[in-house]
Amino acid sequence: MKQIQFFDTTLRDGEQTPGVNFNVNEKVQIALQLEKLGVDVIEAGFPISSPGDFACVKAIGEAVQTTSVTALGRCREQDILRVKEALALAKQPQIHIFLATSDVHMQYKLKMSKKEVLESINHHVRFARRFFDIVQFSPEDATRTERAFLIEAVQAAISAGAKVINIPDTVGFTNPTEFGQLFADLKANIPQFDEVIFSCHCHNDLGMAVSNSLAAIEHGALRIEGSINGIGERAGNTALEEAAVALHIRKGFYQATSHIVLNQIKNTSDLISRLSGLPIPRNKAIVGANAYAHESGIHQDGVLKNPETYELITPSLVGVKKNSLPLGKLSGRHAFISRLEDLGYSLNKEEIDQSFRYFKQLCDVKKEVTEADLHALIAEQSAEQTETAVISHLQVQYMTNGVQSAVVRIENKDGVREDAATGAGSIEAIYQTINRLLKQDLSLTSYHIQAITPGQDAQAEVHVVVKDATGTPFHGIGIDYDVLMASAKAYLNASLKSQRLPSTKQTKTQLTEVLTADCN
Repeated sequence: MKQIQFFDTTLRDGEQTPGVNFNVNEKVQIALQLEKLGVDVIEAGFPISSPGDFACVKAIGEAVQTTSVTALGRCREQDILRVKEALALAKQPQIHIFLATSDVHMQYKLKMSKKEVLESINHHVRFARRFFDIVQFSPEDATRTERAFLIEAVQAAISAGAKVINIPDTVGFTNPTEFGQLFADLKANIPQFDEVIFSCHCHNDLGMAVSNSLAAIEHGALRIEGSINGIGERAGNTALEEAAVALHIRKGFYQATSHIVLNQIKNTSDLISRLSGLPIPRNKAIVGANAYAHESGIHQDGVLKNPETYELITPSLVGVKKNSLPLGKLSGRHAFISRLEDLGYSLNKEEIDQSFRYFKQLCDVKKEVTEADLHALIAEQSAEQTETAVISHLQVQYMTNGVQSAVVRIENKDGVREDAATGAGSIEAIYQTINRLLKQDLSLTSYHIQAITPGQDAQAEVHVVVKDATGTPFHGIGIDYDVLMASAKAYLNASLKSQRLPSTKQTKTQLTEVLTADCN
């Protein structure tokens, strides 16, 4: 069987989703989970795009032990040197460079001739090989590139020393038949086709990203690029969890295998959903809440008699457990630690002590603490460790058909501040108060609340998206057994991200200055 590599770009292309902004600690946490998932390569970011992205790539390169870490750069020497600097301490560094090859990109964006494009590919692949053993080259907008010129560009990259050739469907233009034929043409016209790794990077604008990726595998590709839950700009990318399970379930057809640890899929998917603020649709393949539910009486009867009648995929295959085995206030420290280890967490003594205190506090207000609660508890603890301010007091006054008021107290290294404000509703009053305390002018553009578990004592998980005066979006998350406190935490989390913007993620102005185009 063919060994298929999985290249995860959740932290680069996935973060281009509007409103998604991972901080350094969140990116490292995601990268370590991707390592557990068994992905072969993690694309950690675009180092030259901002100081924050550089710091994230550097931190991930140092934290990840067994998975290769790569970073993106244009065909420019300064981009390549920035990637080299960011990945200086990575165990298995790679580089991914790109240059557009379609007529529309060359004419209007690059303003380069075909000859100039080929010369640039040759020069920059050779330059990158001076620092990296594995250089991946992508002809951006490959599926809208003249076929003869695409073959010429790919040949130029291979001759210059590229060991991986990625074929990106940049705008989600192609379909499985066409994409499969593209790879067949490359195989027929590139003498070294079997000497390098051919990869596919598909966008989901027409809903065919996973199908297109699998078609590429059928015709010789050995690497799939995508993101967890398919997140990414516009309609997103290939959902890696769907591609991985499809290869596993239909391995007799594809004659392919991978290093993906399938029972880590659900944990990884939930982590990305929680930190990105993008809920997983209930009917989503593989990880949706309805993926293993059966409503029809005929289906229920069949599954009870033999699950194989209507279940193509067993829940346990991807890490979905039917019995959450809840803990309670009588559960001891040993049971608590054991459950965290079962869930894949490895905490030091200080983190365990703090988590156990949070657990006991939660037990005072919840009869049962489930695995979902534990995931939320660890996520909340991780978030608080990186926050520069916390809400220490919240008081809300509600009056039917009246103006609502809120009092909020925030503590940070400079001391304690308290203020009050009013609003048409309780949430608006809280958010107006936080705006006054932080002397900011943010507007709420999205508010989403969900219960972590069923029942009247469920914890609330609130996601918000706010925008500053420039229109830049910031996502915030808050978790608490009280809905109003969870809402306040989420807004504060987003507010603090907006204040840290210059050091964590590029502003629109900075991005425009650095980039001349979208990537892949």
